[in-house]
Amino acid sequence: VQLQASGGGLVQPGGSLRLSCVASGSLASIYVMGWYRQTPGNQRDFVASILSGGRLNYADSVRGRFTISRNIGKNTVYLQMINLEPEDTAVYYCNYRIPSTDGWDDYWGQGTQVTVSS
Repeated sequence: VQLQASGGGLVQPGGSLRLSCVASGSLASIYVMGWYRQTPGNQRDFVASILSGGRLNYADSVRGRFTISRNIGKNTVYLQMINLEPEDTAVYYCNYRIPSTDGWDDYWGQGTQVTVSS
């Protein structure tokens, strides 16, 4: 599985951005696709996800401001971010998770930088 993320950039506080992630390769019918973010020296934190059945999950810190969605035909997941705050500054990683015999297999995109600053 390969993931190509895009859409990051520099935005002022209160602004908006939309991230995209295109999945390709050996895709599964059962999966979780989502976004994580990471700042220097910190662990990668969960942001939002969408299950193959359509269930959505959000971190408390972004609920109400971020919306995850997908285009199944394009194997693409989106993260619409509004009312961005400086605390949202991070590298955002796309994640594709599929079940395996040992639990779950995780695949990661290359990361896209989001900087919220005036």
